[in-house]
Amino acid sequence: MWTTGITYIRTAQGWIYLAVVLDLYSRRIVGWHMEYYMTTALVNRALMMAINLRQPPKNLLHHSDRGSQYASHDYQTLLTQHNMQCSMSRKGNCWDTQFNMVWNARLDLTRVGIGEVVPLR
Repeated sequence: MWTTGITYIRTAQGWIYLAVVLDLYSRRIVGWHMEYYMTTALVNRALMMAINLRQPPKNLLHHSDRGSQYASHDYQTLLTQHNMQCSMSRKGNCWDTQFNMVWNARLDLTRVGIGEVVPLR
């Protein structure tokens, strides 16, 4: 099972969006991408990185929130083309995707020198 999320990171140039694909079994980041805008391309590129690196098995469960990026036709087409089963959080319940998974992924990225951890206020 893979889960996804989007967060933001402070850089010297300002804020940047980070999309992460996390493998729940290994608890490792299997795909990620950063851009200055939160677009469908952001999440598509993170997913493609995960697919290319991990070559997931057929019917892999892929969980996300119901954000417009994940609900987009392009993203759903990618999931279908790669034989993934789409799972989305309940309508109006963003907590189904568990922010701490993305937070942990953020920490992993900082360990390899990508971005910095900014305390949430």
